[in-house]
Amino acid sequence: MALGKYSRVDGRKSSSSCSTVTFVVFIGLCLVGVWLMTSSSIVPVQNVDDTTQETKNEVLTQIKESNLNDESNQVSEDEESQSESKTSSDMSSDIESSMSVEKASNDGTLNSESLSQSSTGSEGNKSNQIQPKQFEDNPGTLPEDATKGDNLTISTDEGNFSQPEKTVERAQKPDQQSGDEQNNLENRPKSETESDDGAKKDSVSNMGDQEFKSKMDENKSVNEKQYSYGQGESDDDSKATTLKSNQVENKSENSVASENTDISKTEVTIENKSEGMASEKEVLSSAAQSELLNETMTEDEAWKTQAAESKKEAEKSSEPAPTTDSGWKLCNVTAGPDFIPCLDNLQAIRRLRSTRHFEHKERHCPDEPPTCLVPLPEKYQCSIQWPESREKIWYHNVPYTQLAEYKGHQNWVKVSGEYITFPGGGTQMMQGALPYIDTIQQSVPDIAWGKRSRVVLDVGCGVASFGGFLFDRDALTMSLAPNDEHEAQVQFALERGIPAFLGVMGSKRLPFPGKVFDVVHCARCRVPWHAEGGKLLLELNRLLRPGGYFVWSATPVYQKEPEDVQIWKAMKKLLKAICWKVISIYKDKLNKVGVAVFQKTSSNECYEQRSEKEPPLCKDSDDPNASWNVPLQACMHKIPAGEAERGSKWPEQWPARMEKTPYWLLSSQVGVYGKPAPDDFVADYEHWKRVVSTSYATGMGINWSTVRNVMDMRAIYGGFAAALKEMNLWVMNVVNIDSPDTLPIIYDRGLIGMYHDWCESFNTYPRTYDLIHADHLFSSIKKKCNFEALVVEVDRILRPKGKLIVRDKVEIIGELESMYKSMQWDVQMTYAKDTEGLLCVHKSIWRPKEAITLPYAIAQKEDIARAMALKEELKRIPHGTAPEIFGLAENT
Repeated sequence: MALGKYSRVDGRKSSSSCSTVTFVVFIGLCLVGVWLMTSSSIVPVQNVDDTTQETKNEVLTQIKESNLNDESNQVSEDEESQSESKTSSDMSSDIESSMSVEKASNDGTLNSESLSQSSTGSEGNKSNQIQPKQFEDNPGTLPEDATKGDNLTISTDEGNFSQPEKTVERAQKPDQQSGDEQNNLENRPKSETESDDGAKKDSVSNMGDQEFKSKMDENKSVNEKQYSYGQGESDDDSKATTLKSNQVENKSENSVASENTDISKTEVTIENKSEGMASEKEVLSSAAQSELLNETMTEDEAWKTQAAESKKEAEKSSEPAPTTDSGWKLCNVTAGPDFIPCLDNLQAIRRLRSTRHFEHKERHCPDEPPTCLVPLPEKYQCSIQWPESREKIWYHNVPYTQLAEYKGHQNWVKVSGEYITFPGGGTQMMQGALPYIDTIQQSVPDIAWGKRSRVVLDVGCGVASFGGFLFDRDALTMSLAPNDEHEAQVQFALERGIPAFLGVMGSKRLPFPGKVFDVVHCARCRVPWHAEGGKLLLELNRLLRPGGYFVWSATPVYQKEPEDVQIWKAMKKLLKAICWKVISIYKDKLNKVGVAVFQKTSSNECYEQRSEKEPPLCKDSDDPNASWNVPLQACMHKIPAGEAERGSKWPEQWPARMEKTPYWLLSSQVGVYGKPAPDDFVADYEHWKRVVSTSYATGMGINWSTVRNVMDMRAIYGGFAAALKEMNLWVMNVVNIDSPDTLPIIYDRGLIGMYHDWCESFNTYPRTYDLIHADHLFSSIKKKCNFEALVVEVDRILRPKGKLIVRDKVEIIGELESMYKSMQWDVQMTYAKDTEGLLCVHKSIWRPKEAITLPYAIAQKEDIARAMALKEELKRIPHGTAPEIFGLAENT
C-alpha cells in the first residue's frame, strides 16, 4: 500500500487508512496474546519436554510476527495511527527481548548480546520488572528429571513428616498463577487461539523437530528405570543435581552451568546452601584423574585381600530385589533402639556349646540381614558437639544408669539432670585422664605421645576417657570393649565423640592387621593375659609394632594381695618368654595406682636364644595380617628382618608419616589403581585433597563444625581421612575383606581402621556416626549381597541429621536416592557426569510406625534369667582368676 507523504501538512488522509488501523489493532491484540502465552508463570513444570518444544516454536513465531510489526512501523498516518503503531512496536520489542533472554537461559548461556538486547528493548517498561520471576519458574530446556527437586513431595500413612517450608513453596509455584492471567488465557477469542496454533505449526515445520526429540530421548534413557520403596515417591532423577539453599528462600537466581551445549551431556542445577559459595565445584574427578575411580585388581602378592589372607571368605549369593509392595518397618527386637544384628542374635547364642571364652559376645550374624529400621530412643536429641561432648552427653540419648550406680564412686559416670557427665577417667584415673597420660610419658620419655606414638589400642576401655584425652596429645586411640551386661560403655564413648568399637578378646583374632599399633594400653581391663599359655597376650604381640609399648595399669602391678602376687609372677615369666622388656614400673601418686610399661622386641635374636621354645613361633604359613574369623593361636610371629619388609622400621614421626609414602611400598608393586604403588599412593592423596577442598568442604551444604565421628566405608589408602586432617574429627577407615589389603598402609599413616564384611552389620551401636562416606562401595556390594540390607545398615549407624556422601555409578545413585527419599531423608545434592554420580543426603528423624518382629533377636525367659545370674556372678568373681571372664572390661 502506497501512502502519501506529509499527510499532516496538506491535511489529506489515505483512502485506506481505516483498513490500516484495523490491521494494526489486530496485530497488537495478537502480540498481547503471544506475550501472555510466553509468560513463564503458566508454564507447567510437570511437562518439561512440551514446554521446551513450545518455547522453541514460540521463538520462531515471534520472529515472524516481529517482521510484520516492522512493516507496520513503516506506516506513517495521522497522530492516532502513529501512536497505535508505536505501542504495538514497543510491545513486540519487549517480547522479542524477553524471548531472547529466555532462549539463552534455556541453552545454559546468557551471553552479553542477549542481555544487551533485553535491556535495550525493555527499558522503562513494566514488563521488564517481572522477568526475574519468569525465569525463576521456567524450566527451560532442562530434562524432566532436573525439575523434580522443585516439587518433591513425600507422603506416608505413618509418621508426621513434612518438608521444609521453602520446599513446599517451591512446589506450589507453578500453581500460583494470578487470576487475571488465567482469565486472559481462557477468555481469548477463538481467532487469536487459531492464529497462535497456526503460527506454532508453521514454526515446528521449519525446525529439526525429530533431531531435537532424539536428543531429549537420548538424555532420558539413563533414567528409564523407576524405583519405589514403601510410601516414598518413584524417582528417575539420577542425573539431576539438586542442592537446597538459603538462596531459594531469598528467591535469588541460581546459575545453571554447562560445559557443552549438547543436551545429552551432564546437566547440573545447583541451588547453593552456603552463602558465598561458587556455583561450580569439583565434585567428580576430571578426566585426568578418572583412573582413581577405577580399581585395578592385581595378582601382586602385596595386594592380597583380607578374605584370602584369612581363608574364610564365604560364598555369597545374590539376594532378591527389595520388595516395593510395603513400606519400611521398625525392628521389633529385645534390644530396641540399641539393636546390633550380629551381636543380638539371641537364637544363635542359645545354640552355643560353650561361652567359656566369651563366645556369646562375639559376632553371630543372622542368615538374612535385617531390612527394618531401628527405632529412636524416646526424647532423643542431636548429640552435643565436641569438645563439650567429652564432658557430658544427653541422658535420653543413652538412657542407662548402671555404670553410674556401680562406678559412680570411682568417678566414671554420673547422672546430672538431663545430662550424663564424665568427671574422671576411670578406676585407674579417678583424678583425671590427662595427668595419668602425662605421667606415662614422664616415666618413659621415648613413648612421645603424638610424635613417635600416634596410634594406640585401648583394651577394656570403659567409657574411653583415656582415648578421649589422648586427643590433646595428638594421639589417636582405638578403644575396644565388649557389649557388656552393665550396658553401653562403648555407646557412651561414641556418643562422647571418641573412637570405639564393640569387640572382645575371646576365641578369635581382632579385626586388625599385624604390627600396626604403636602402643597398647590396659587399665585394669580384667583380661587374664597369662591364662592358657598366654593366648590373649600373644594376640597383643601380633598387633603391636616391633619396638612398641604395652602399658599395663592393674592391681598385680602395685598390690600385694596373694592373688595379685600370683598373677604378677605368672606375667613376668610369660613376658620374658615372648621377649618383652620391662621398661618402667612406677607409682602414679595422684591417682594412687601403679603402672608397668613393657616393650616388644625389635629383632628375632631373642627368639633364637630362648632355652625353652614356649610359646612357639608360628608356622611360616600363618599370615599375621589374616584376622577375619581366624581363631586365636598361642604362637608368635617372627619379626620382619628385610629392610623392605613392613615392620622392620618405625614409621616417620607424626605428622610427617601421614603424607610420607611408606618405605615398604615398592615401584615394582602395582597399586590398587594400576600405577606403581608409590605413585598410586600419592595420586590417591592428591585426588582426595582436591575433592575435599573444592567440593566437600564448601560445596554440599555441610556444616563441618558439627561433624565429629566419620566413617569411610571403603577407605583404600586412607586418602579421604588424610584430607580431613585439619578438621576437628576422626575417621574410621574400613577395608572390606574382599578388597586389596591396604589397611596396614592406613595405620602406617597414623590413622585407624578395621576390616569388615559389608554383607553383614558393623560392630557398633545405632546412631554412631555424624558422616558416612562410601566411594564405589554400593555397586560392588550389590553384586553379591542384599543391597537393601546395606542401605538399612547405613541408616542404623548414622545419627539423625547425619550426612551420607556416596560416589558411585549413575544407576546406583538413582536407586539410593529413591530409597533414602522413601525414608524421608533430605536429598541435598545429586550429580552425574557420564557414568559416574555423586549423592549427598541428610538423615531425617522420621521412623515408621508399623513394626516387624525378628524372632532371632527376641529374648526368651531363659535368656533373661541367665543374664541376671551372670550379673550376680560377676560381682563376686575377683579379676583375672578364671577363663570364664575372658574379654570382660573392668566394669563387667
